Amino acid sequence: MPTGLIVKALSGYYYVLSEDGQSTDSIQCRARGIFKKRGISPLVGDRVVYELTENGEGTVDEILPRTVELIRPPIANVDLAVLVFSIDEPALNLPLLDKFLVHTESAGLETHICLTKHDLTKDVDGAESGESTVSLDEAIRLYESIGYSLTVTSAKEGIGVTSVLDRLAGRISVFAGQSGVGKSSLLNAMVPGLQLETNQISMKLGRGKHTTRHVELIRLQNGGVVADTPGFSQLDFLQVDAEGLSACFREFAPYAEQCRFRGCLHLHEPDCKVREAQEEGQIAASRFASYLQFLGEIRDKKRRY
Repeated sequence: MPTGLIVKALSGYYYVLSEDGQSTDSIQCRARGIFKKRGISPLVGDRVVYELTENGEGTVDEILPRTVELIRPPIANVDLAVLVFSIDEPALNLPLLDKFLVHTESAGLETHICLTKHDLTKDVDGAESGESTVSLDEAIRLYESIGYSLTVTSAKEGIGVTSVLDRLAGRISVFAGQSGVGKSSLLNAMVPGLQLETNQISMKLGRGKHTTRHVELIRLQNGGVVADTPGFSQLDFLQVDAEGLSACFREFAPYAEQCRFRGCLHLHEPDCKVREAQEEGQIAASRFASYLQFLGEIRDKKRRY
């Protein structure tokens, strides 16, 4: 039986793109009842074995083993997460970027940071770090020094679009970020004729409407597929515990292994090398502030449940 890739899931149907390389249209499929009995749901990004039916549709018979499974957004087998944040409208929010990075690190995903709306830089004073405003150049240097690749783009002016597109070649990627940061505009610039719906930013709220309502893989001409996920501004720490949070901050690692206590939370423990590194300027104050904020959120959530 043929194999394919689920590129969209909607209203109980799964749209499967054949891997035979001949068909460009997806096949509308239902999943066999055995999946429901086993408590399994096919996900966008799943490679599946399917069977064609007489009416031109199909049935999903088998889900092939997954390499990665994300809960939010619900997608499987992602190779790369592209965190899309705007330089302005809405303003660049570094604590929120740090929160997204915790989630991609905890999921073990390779991550690329994409800063959109470069055409607005003339009006930008800096990025909100939670405690102060840092310049855009300082923010870029910070995340590149930690080890993240980063591209500045403008869909309006065509800046950086090709660079991001090259990173997506031959991979399953997911675009994630707040509503209104320009994910759909960037994809429209990458895929001629795509025309994803975009919306203006609410200046009162500082964010956009949720123009993307379901996860769907969009095919690129370079062999990659990318998911434009529903925008959201809140993330819950469902998969990260207090002891594991430190490992989601890459720059903590060389210092954390020198802490006196295994499982050090870098709060008030004696001989905490992470705290010492922050006090000496080896770890950015904004990143350590994000760590403390997230640790508090995780502990509060644990107390509530």
